[in-house]
Amino acid sequence: MANSFGQLFRITTWGESHGGGVGVVVDGCPPRLKLSAGDIQPDLDRRRPGQSRIVTPRNEADRVEILSGTFEGKTLGTPISLWVRNEDARPEAYTEMKTKFRPSHADYTYFAKFGIRAWPGGGRTSARETIGRVAAGAIAKKILRERFGVEVLAYVKQVQRIIADVDPEKVRFKDIESNIVRCPNQAAAEKMIRLIEKMRRAGDSVGGIVEGVARGVPAGWGEPVFDRLEADLAKAMLSLPATKAFEIGSGFGGILLTGRQHNDPFRMRGGKVHTTTNRSGGIQGGISNGEPIFFRVAFKPTATVMHEQDTVTEDFKNTTLKGRGRHDPCVLPRAVPMVEAMTALVLVDHALRHKAQCG
Repeated sequence: MANSFGQLFRITTWGESHGGGVGVVVDGCPPRLKLSAGDIQPDLDRRRPGQSRIVTPRNEADRVEILSGTFEGKTLGTPISLWVRNEDARPEAYTEMKTKFRPSHADYTYFAKFGIRAWPGGGRTSARETIGRVAAGAIAKKILRERFGVEVLAYVKQVQRIIADVDPEKVRFKDIESNIVRCPNQAAAEKMIRLIEKMRRAGDSVGGIVEGVARGVPAGWGEPVFDRLEADLAKAMLSLPATKAFEIGSGFGGILLTGRQHNDPFRMRGGKVHTTTNRSGGIQGGISNGEPIFFRVAFKPTATVMHEQDTVTEDFKNTTLKGRGRHDPCVLPRAVPMVEAMTALVLVDHALRHKAQCG
């Protein structure tokens, strides 16, 4: 079903923005993994609203509860159910949207498909759905870190035209978390913050790029043809709200190079095969080659802006609509843990698939 993701490590998210809560069921988690709410909460805190002046002020604690799948602090190998309550829903802010489609949101397309929609906060189309992904991703990151020695990080690389110079092979978590925009380049971060604050004051929004990196991935993860590792990463990233593009390694910039310039030569180093460059982004032929995996995800400007715009009603009449409610002027700072989560979910699934097939 469309609400599930993964094969051996499989998640199913559920819940709507203004319902009783949101959550996820994780199936396929290995047994005997030490796990508590304390392992999951830090990533939810990084995703939650109200954490800084440049994100939506919706006041949600987003405290996670583990409902099943653990005993005496360890996973059982059975489905893990996680739940986060919705505590600060304000559906009255969306009353006008009951009969009007918000421009560039999924209101019209959901209505066209199902003939019904949860209009308060966008229902399941809201980024609040990503709570389940981030919670499950925290478990996946723990497995990758403790059992495979893999580190997954993401950070804001670009906001509109402001581009940060960051080395994905050397970036550190503490530098990413050193400022509210989650850009490890402090000079660029300050410019980004000023731009986002300017957009908020103007009732407008701005987009940009989140870069992700996975370090320590061994050679051999991934599948040929349809389940290529980069293809699964692309699907994972483009399933996130507000995403518009994905590129890995040299990405679109690679078309400016010749084949000789673009190739990653192999050399032996420390008894292992390595590449002298990494324009492939750590994946060749759909399978990891042992180098760091790095990629970029483009997020559009937040669709809700505080200005009058043209739209139509549910009975298909022309009208206008002005944005209301609490919204991010830029989704990027809160998208960072989402990108990390989806990266970890893809990698842990492929790690288990590789182990099952190849030992």
